[in-house]
Amino acid sequence: MYYKDKMDKFLPAKRIAILGSTGSIGQQTLDIIRSNPDKFKVVALTAGNNAPLLEKQIAEFQPRMHYHHSTHSKVHTPGSRLTPPEEIAAHNDVDLVVAATAGTAGLGPVMAAIRAGKSVALANKEPLVMAGEIILAEMKKGGGWILPVDSEHSAIWQCLNGENDPPIRIILTASGGPFLRFRPEQLEKVTPEQALQHPSWKMGKKVTIDSATLMNKGLEVMEAR
Repeated sequence: MYYKDKMDKFLPAKRIAILGSTGSIGQQTLDIIRSNPDKFKVVALTAGNNAPLLEKQIAEFQPRMHYHHSTHSKVHTPGSRLTPPEEIAAHNDVDLVVAATAGTAGLGPVMAAIRAGKSVALANKEPLVMAGEIILAEMKKGGGWILPVDSEHSAIWQCLNGENDPPIRIILTASGGPFLRFRPEQLEKVTPEQALQHPSWKMGKKVTIDSATLMNKGLEVMEAR
């Protein structure tokens, strides 16, 4: 395992498996690893439909294991073994699992990692929404650990982590959206059409409205709980 201290250069690199390496979180994780090759080693990559990008990532990082969810396109992966995500997540050569897959695909690997006593950097909330009580019970038995890396959850965790006196309350603020810098009297007159005009993201109508009204902040708390 890798531990950060003044003797960094004498410690082995932490071995990382990235589930969902072609998505936003996966690519950001690889950026960090690319900048710190002495601290981190990619041992496995998995992806959904973006076979061309996965192939490029495998060529660059040379993982010994990979998985591609699409059966319609082949990935050229010399030196890398096709391995099921659950097996990757529980593999002895993996220290940390970055779970950045979308939807229900993350449940099986996250459960496998926790049961194997792995640390899981969780960017995919759905496993906790579907089976949070089961996952936490397995955590207590297997010694695994969940590190939240998804937006609000990570921000809250970082506020709580290491504090001798826990904060009385945490306020989640909006980062932008269609009503940034609107005055209170303006907010009383907004329309659904205005709320659907998010300046940064193209999302479905429900998610866009939930974002504009900050209902998504409440949903984040429910998901985590």
